[in-house]
Amino acid sequence: MPLRWIAKKIVLSLGALLALAVALPAYAQLRFEVTLPADAAKGPVTGRLIVVAARGDKPEPRLAIGMNGPPAFGVDVEGLKPGQTAIVDAKADGFPFDLSKLPAGDYNVQALLILYTQAKRSDGHTIWVPLPKQRVSAFMAPGNPYSKAAKLRLDPASSTVVPLALTEKIGPMAEEPDTPWIKRVSIKSKILSDFWGVPMTIGAEVLLPKGWAENPKSRYPAIYTFGHFGGPFNFNTDPQSDNERARAAAADANVKTGYQFAQEWTGDKFPRVVAISLVSPGPYFIESYALNSANNGPWGDAITKELMPYLEKTFRLIDQPYGRIVEGASTGGWEALAMQLHYPDLIGGAWVFNPDPIDFSRYQLTDVYKEDNMFTLRVNEWNAMEKPFRRSREGHPLFSMRNLSALEAVMGSKGRSYYQLDIWQATHGPVGADGYPVLLFDKKTGAINKDVVKYMREHGYDLSAHVRDNWPVLGPKLRGKLNFFAGEMDDFYLNLAVYRFQDMVGEVGGKDYPIRFEYGRPKKGHNWHLTDWAGVVREVADHVRKTAPAGASVADWNY
Repeated sequence: MPLRWIAKKIVLSLGALLALAVALPAYAQLRFEVTLPADAAKGPVTGRLIVVAARGDKPEPRLAIGMNGPPAFGVDVEGLKPGQTAIVDAKADGFPFDLSKLPAGDYNVQALLILYTQAKRSDGHTIWVPLPKQRVSAFMAPGNPYSKAAKLRLDPASSTVVPLALTEKIGPMAEEPDTPWIKRVSIKSKILSDFWGVPMTIGAEVLLPKGWAENPKSRYPAIYTFGHFGGPFNFNTDPQSDNERARAAAADANVKTGYQFAQEWTGDKFPRVVAISLVSPGPYFIESYALNSANNGPWGDAITKELMPYLEKTFRLIDQPYGRIVEGASTGGWEALAMQLHYPDLIGGAWVFNPDPIDFSRYQLTDVYKEDNMFTLRVNEWNAMEKPFRRSREGHPLFSMRNLSALEAVMGSKGRSYYQLDIWQATHGPVGADGYPVLLFDKKTGAINKDVVKYMREHGYDLSAHVRDNWPVLGPKLRGKLNFFAGEMDDFYLNLAVYRFQDMVGEVGGKDYPIRFEYGRPKKGHNWHLTDWAGVVREVADHVRKTAPAGASVADWNY
């Protein structure tokens, strides 16, 4: 046998062995096999499967998913049948690292399946999305199956197969009962249902003023308040519920406890207004973001054409612009301002606290018009610095944009994380060919999609640019209606866009244009308010009295 032929065979064999060695780790690494029990569903399910590995004795690791949470790993499951098993391994999306980089050690492990619903939308797209029916995160939605937590030794270098079974199910949420002061309403939205192709509701929690029931002919102004977790009115008539922890937290945030606020609200010298907190969870977030959106759907129409008329009739509200005021903080701040700007003839004033980015030249720390990357700032030819998403009140970076994008990638693909960056992109951006949001930036690299940037600006989601572009029409309609508040050390750098908005108004409206900006300093962060919410209500009442048209009576609601 020729030596050349033998040598060639040896080389080929070595090549085959090397190829096998490369391929083996995909099968020899740690992986989770998660089974949907035969009795856990009536048919195939689609959703997002997440495995959480927490150190310590956390009884429910699934509840710790988040920016400060433990390692988590997620994959999509499509048409998983009862009795079948899904695999979560090193190919899964991982936070804060891939499963292959998980430090060996003892963990408490739990699996959660976020169920999706098929929606056949009126725009022709059929997609799968979470559809919480109540104001709750998709992770906490009733009906989601999960496994019992298991204490295990994990080593990503081993070939361990970890079996988990989705034997448990999140139960229904207890519905809060109505009280003489707080009423809850929920109506089916034809506008949203027609768009999504599934039944959709919209609702509100309504805080009534003193004397409302005793004065059936009186009509009242309304404060529509926007936010993540219900109205800022923490209303509680039981003094025993105000424990020391609640009082300390209230003092630190310049707010009142529930009982303290209730004492003011029900007092003889407090304005008689109706406070309304919208309940508008959608397929992409716990809040609708208030405007019509190609991805979220026609929430602006649903709010203004269905919910507001219903509330005005049911609770005897003033159905004129001067009697409709919007207020909100953070997400709610963006929503309140967006409502005022896009519906200037409907809304009579806005109190805007530390809003989500309202000028996209300061999309937190990124100028999306001029920069090319959401994760890094190119300082010079040689250096690029990571951009933080969150900081301490002393300026220390606490969490990066890259890390948050990795977390959201675990929580859901195609913009379905039900978290912060994804809902911004779903609200502001266009619909892709697959029916899901076209994302502003790549979650792996941070590269910005300039086509999406152009779409966001042209469709009015850069609120500062929207005002600038439409100043001849909006300027006269917004005079004296806008009130801004921001801490100068906002945890999420949201004060930077407020500065830009202020500069823009000065350029187009002049230095004497009637608009209000208040900045908390020093070291005032994301929860900073100039006053507590009772103080906001008093300001709103004064504004309504001053702007009421000639002949309008304020005797019905004025104290």
